[in-house]
Amino acid sequence: MASAMERQEVLGAAPGAAVIEAYALGVIARLPAAFRQHLGDVVLLVEEEADAEMLAGVGLDHPLDLTGVYVGRPVGEKSSFDSGALPDRIHLYRQAILAEWCETGVRLDDLVAHVTVHEIGHHLGLSDDDMHALQDAVAD
Repeated sequence: MASAMERQEVLGAAPGAAVIEAYALGVIARLPAAFRQHLGDVVLLVEEEADAEMLAGVGLDHPLDLTGVYVGRPVGEKSSFDSGALPDRIHLYRQAILAEWCETGVRLDDLVAHVTVHEIGHHLGLSDDDMHALQDAVAD
């Protein structure tokens, strides 16, 4: 029997936030333990699109230009004096991810993996090369 994700894609319906979240959580589950241990307090949010404040904060104008963003302090910059701060967050933006999916033809799960690993990389303070290596490590 086909999963809900497979049925949605076969029937042509745009995948919902639950599908994006399931793909992202699958990526996190496949991370090597040394990386995964640093994500315990990070909140994963799947939202329709970035709001004007978020777009302005990253220097973009259009919500379809931002597929994801990490908000917080990277692991290496944290301090025991950081009390009362909001939890670190990874925001994935469904509409922008779907637009890029349609535009590029990249498999949706691969695209979500790329965006998720990129934002996790910001949380961990990784270089672009390290992010690519981490993405290869979680590939199906």
